[in-house]
Amino acid sequence: MKHLVLSLVMSTFATAAFAENAAPLSPEQTWQLLQDKGDEVLFVDVRDPVEIMFIGFTDAVDINLPFKLVDRHEFIEQKKQFAMKTNPDFVSGVEKALHDKGLDKDALVITMCRSGATRGKPSAEYLMEHGFTNVNYVETGFQGDKAKEGDQKGMRVVNGWMNSDLPWSGSINPDKIYQP
Repeated sequence: MKHLVLSLVMSTFATAAFAENAAPLSPEQTWQLLQDKGDEVLFVDVRDPVEIMFIGFTDAVDINLPFKLVDRHEFIEQKKQFAMKTNPDFVSGVEKALHDKGLDKDALVITMCRSGATRGKPSAEYLMEHGFTNVNYVETGFQGDKAKEGDQKGMRVVNGWMNSDLPWSGSINPDKIYQP
């Protein structure tokens, strides 16, 4: 019984610590952090470069390093999409980008995907599992949420980086985009 109680207490503290470190940030909070402490933060766009090519990019990121890469050799019929597999170079790529910026695994790393949920948060959790101690993610991602009603129902026009009047464009910075 004593071990069970101790395990539950430790689990609660671990969950609380994790939630504190892997906190979601709004695009505006992220932008403010970059303005105030940009030299102390690594901002990583974790989308596949092809996705960026069609949706847009912000030069505010330090690097584009996909967390998941589209596997065009494996189509998942039930989901009507190609498989997405974890980039085997993701952790080492983040470590290198931190090193290049003069930072270590204790520096703040912020990840951003399209919507925040499918790769932003999971990539932050993945980095924490690999020894990074201070990882957050942009909660609504680059493109944001879908409108639930109106003329733009179903379109990603609610919140997100590109819908928050923050800098972005349709052009890709070749110095920052992932090129394996």
